[in-house]
Amino acid sequence: MSVVDEKSIFIAMKQDGPFAIHRQPSISHPFSRQNRIWVKAFRQDRQMATKYRAVRDQLFDLLQIERFDQIPALLQNPVLHEQRSECAYRLLGNLFGISGELPAIRSKIHEYMNTADAVIGHLRGKVLAAYSSHIEISNEIETAKNPVDLLLMIFDDRYHQKIRFEAKRKLVLMGLAGSIDQRERETDIENKFSAFLNFLNQYVWSPQLKIGELEIAYLHSHHADSDFSCTDVEVIDAESAHYLPEFAENEKLTLVKRRLFHVNGQEIPVYVTVRKKDSAAKVLKLLRKNEKNPAVAVDDELGLMAVLDNVSHVKRFVRHLTRSAVKAGSIMMLEDISDTLAGSQYTATSVGSSSNTQMLKFFARMGGMRVEFIIHTNQSYLNYRYQRGTSHDEYEVRRLFDSGVTEFLFPYDIYRLDMAQVREKQLQRFRKIIEQQG
Repeated sequence: MSVVDEKSIFIAMKQDGPFAIHRQPSISHPFSRQNRIWVKAFRQDRQMATKYRAVRDQLFDLLQIERFDQIPALLQNPVLHEQRSECAYRLLGNLFGISGELPAIRSKIHEYMNTADAVIGHLRGKVLAAYSSHIEISNEIETAKNPVDLLLMIFDDRYHQKIRFEAKRKLVLMGLAGSIDQRERETDIENKFSAFLNFLNQYVWSPQLKIGELEIAYLHSHHADSDFSCTDVEVIDAESAHYLPEFAENEKLTLVKRRLFHVNGQEIPVYVTVRKKDSAAKVLKLLRKNEKNPAVAVDDELGLMAVLDNVSHVKRFVRHLTRSAVKAGSIMMLEDISDTLAGSQYTATSVGSSSNTQMLKFFARMGGMRVEFIIHTNQSYLNYRYQRGTSHDEYEVRRLFDSGVTEFLFPYDIYRLDMAQVREKQLQRFRKIIEQQG
């Protein structure tokens, strides 16, 4: 389901919807052509009318007004504007369960505003880096931290259409950031993340290593001409990597910083990354899923990816995890298991994901936590990094474009970017970078 199709739950953001940002705001023209079009549409779609009224009433409640034609008075009267701003901060503070006095509430709302800006920064930094100058945030919006200021910008004819759209977009993203923060506080996710790291350090990793101690190794691999999948891989140490001859076009050298775990008198190496998504990534996940429920972004945010030398080591690692959990005082339940390391096809459910991905994936429930585990062999990990149609960089591009997120955040009539063309160019760009780097 696309976040921009007719089933999108983000009615306020639709540029073909009742809150579209046009060249000229029409609050003082109730019988304008665009308003008459929407009145006619509402007669045919009662659900749309109900959603419209809900969003409109939220806007009125935040500004403490009854009609759109009362907005010009707020634009022209600084004292009235300040009164409504203070009221809006308190209303939003209660909405998101923020405790404390007005300065504490303001500070937290400003954090949500920063997250909204970080969502755009996240895309500018990677997936849309080649179009960074096209999608950069206007200075007036990036410096705005007051929700009432942003709301009034939307209806202020002094501002260009792009700035008025970005004001609305920032408010929508701020709302998602606030609901995510509230969910994180309710689920105590920070303490759970700390407890998960403590479990790994105390019970999973080898006591022969200090906390945080890693062994540097490299995966020296060769890749097929047809799809750049890994055909063979060898683990080498840093000194051996230094003396390798110049690479051929289908060779790769991939750094892995490995830990050790102890099983039956043997120390087995494992490359591990522990995931805790930042706030901007969680907001993007809600958009990709066309969801406003923060649980969708928060409740599976703890995750671990592990890379081992072979399938035998993978099996030992999983058993070591369950035994370690018992030592820590909790049984570990494995749920939603999907194992395609042996070559069976992965059933892709997420937008943009590939059915050719090989991995062992499951959720581990223990100690009041639910943690996602993705486990690779060296070969499947390299395919996850480099194989055509499967690599994670390509997946990131596909899922943001195919879910409609890029079009949602950067509509064509504002940014003049043909997202179908941009998608193909970005896939080609990432593929070139993957295959040309040594």
